[in-house]
Amino acid sequence: MGGQSALRKPLSLLLLTSLCLLHQGAWGQPHLTYRAPDEEATSIQGVRGGSVELACDSGPTPLVVLWSFTPLGSLIPRPVAVTNGAESKVEAGASALGVVSLWNSSLVLQELREGARGHFLCQVLHSASGQLHTTYTYLTLAVLVPVSKPQVRLSDPSPVEGTSVVATCAVREGTEPVTFAWRYQAPRGPEEDLVEVTKQLLQLDPVNRTHLGWYVCSAHNAVNRLSSDGTFLDVIYGPDNPVITVEPLGLTEEGFWASEREEVTLSCHAASNPPCHYVWLHDHTQVHAGPVYLITSASHAHTGFYTCLAHNSLLDTHSQTTIRLTIYYPPEGQPSCSVLPTLGAVTLACTWPGGLPAAQLQWEGPQGTGPAALSNVTWSRTAPQLPNGGVFTCAGQHPALALPMLCRISLWEPLRSPTCWTTATAGDRFIMLSCEWPGGEPRAVLSWLNGQQQPLGTTSPSLAIHLLRAQEDLAGQEFTCRGTHPLRVPDPHCQLQLEAPQVAVAKPWVSVLEGGEAWLGCVLLGGTPPVQLLWLGPQRQQVEAGLSGFMLHPEGAQLRLSIRDADPARHRGTYQCVAHNALGNSSRSVLLEVLRYPAPPNVTISRLTYGRHRREVQLQWTVQGPGNLTGFLVQRRASAPSPEAGAWETAASDIEPESRGRRLGGLDPGVRYAFRVLALNHHTAGHPSEVKIPADPPFSAYPAVLGAAGTGVVVATVVSLLVFQYAARHPGTIPCIEPPTTTPGVDPVQEPTDAPVNVTITVTATP
Repeated sequence: MGGQSALRKPLSLLLLTSLCLLHQGAWGQPHLTYRAPDEEATSIQGVRGGSVELACDSGPTPLVVLWSFTPLGSLIPRPVAVTNGAESKVEAGASALGVVSLWNSSLVLQELREGARGHFLCQVLHSASGQLHTTYTYLTLAVLVPVSKPQVRLSDPSPVEGTSVVATCAVREGTEPVTFAWRYQAPRGPEEDLVEVTKQLLQLDPVNRTHLGWYVCSAHNAVNRLSSDGTFLDVIYGPDNPVITVEPLGLTEEGFWASEREEVTLSCHAASNPPCHYVWLHDHTQVHAGPVYLITSASHAHTGFYTCLAHNSLLDTHSQTTIRLTIYYPPEGQPSCSVLPTLGAVTLACTWPGGLPAAQLQWEGPQGTGPAALSNVTWSRTAPQLPNGGVFTCAGQHPALALPMLCRISLWEPLRSPTCWTTATAGDRFIMLSCEWPGGEPRAVLSWLNGQQQPLGTTSPSLAIHLLRAQEDLAGQEFTCRGTHPLRVPDPHCQLQLEAPQVAVAKPWVSVLEGGEAWLGCVLLGGTPPVQLLWLGPQRQQVEAGLSGFMLHPEGAQLRLSIRDADPARHRGTYQCVAHNALGNSSRSVLLEVLRYPAPPNVTISRLTYGRHRREVQLQWTVQGPGNLTGFLVQRRASAPSPEAGAWETAASDIEPESRGRRLGGLDPGVRYAFRVLALNHHTAGHPSEVKIPADPPFSAYPAVLGAAGTGVVVATVVSLLVFQYAARHPGTIPCIEPPTTTPGVDPVQEPTDAPVNVTITVTATP
């Protein structure tokens, strides 16, 4: 034991001496100097900001471990840390190396700094075979710095095409060696590597428009690899000579052509950066500014020379291109074909004037090709050469048209025979006789004849109209329309006779129950059209659909009248169906009887009491007397505090006929209400029941009084309440309670027999 104590004393003294040397000597001024030979040092690498562990070859359990540091280029070691296994000390100045700590005999450096570059010496004092030994470990630490994010710097971010540009990949820091790589991306293309460029400088000499785009450089060393953000190189150039395109495309020996009234688009493009400005000239006159000149509807006035001027405002350079545009236009519309009848023959005429150049016209028929000419051509044919249904075609050709324009003539007689009808005009003051025989080529000729076959007015092709002044003597007269056509023999005709209208009704008498639906029918038996059918109501006014439940149902020659929700006061009476035309009137009557349902039995209210908080009432009633019923209706009105009773309002409806009670809510506690009940038999309401005001529900204050006082107080309270209720229900038996007075002339509904009274009762309770 004494030997161990003697051994500990030198160790403690050595540790104390080492600590004293660290504390008493300033950082960088230790008492002892050591230098590790390079051939004996172990090289270790660390990354700035990272961590590294420096292991010490301590051998047996050390008594003291002392770390020191010698910066690069210095010969003076600096103490860092010391430990005896139980205690450790890190010199404050060691923070220049990073966050320093001891792990057993190893020195751990976290958040490594660049100042940690240099030589580290680990001195270990240990005991072996009863003797003290010192060992040394030499370490050389290299601190690597990550490469910083590169930046692309251009000597000129917007160079003019043909000049020289240098791009530099700038890196603020990083341990050498640093390797560089370049990537390029066109404005609208994929990114690609510039394999041949691995230097920090990228030289473009001369620069051209293909170099325009984004440039990215990357830098890497032994620690990391980072890429820069993209930097845009904007190469200024142009404008090149413009290129003009024309849509739709039509080429001539002199340039381009387009059709009249066609939309023509002139587009100009010149390679330039920045994009150039365009100006269009038509025959040396400016007509538009912009790359596209749109002619919405071309005409011959648009023929001429068109020049596109391109201007680069940044370089103040110009270029231009000129084309010739010619507008070709066909004749307006299309060829017009007609046939002119002559004696024993017809002449086919085809015309299509105008156009540039004039259109070429040619006839074609069933027997072959006819004559051809410019703008106007005729072809004469005799009657035997013109069969019924023969088709003749005139084709018009024009350079501006992809397909020929055609017109056709088909010689044929009209189908069937003329058709006759009448129409009333000007408030039935005139009757218009109309006759039509459409179709045919040439068209048929029509004329009107009276009953004596004398002509009325003049002849007309296809349609003949004659006006007659309306008068009663026209009824029964006949008129004839005669048609003539060269291919129809004999002449066809049609006849019509003028007649006053006649009308009949389905039933002269109709009966329906109140609330039901009644139907009145009317049919037109005859008369010269147009004939107007209408219904007149009991007040001799025309019935209009949608008013007062009336609906009109026209069906051909019939006009039916439906009356919904029949009401005796509004709908009962005599209705008339009236037919009218320009020649006279006719009417028939229908009597509509609306019957009421029998009156339901009377109703008596048996119970009407308030619920809690006077927001609802419980209503019960009984039925008295015979009669059918389909339901009940409950009405209410406010009778207080206003001096006059309010209007009756529906409190509940659609109550089943089997029900004899209903709970009604939604009441205002501050309003005094009156109620009555009515029995219903469909739309017929019975005599209202008597009017009653709800009574208050039975009230018990026993639980409340019991909680506040004793049994005696409860008895007093109960007695007082019984007296109060008895006085309220029998005001005449207690002198101190006066019944409410009744004012003459006041509605008894407003002053019910169960009117509330004001009573003051004083109860004294002794605890």
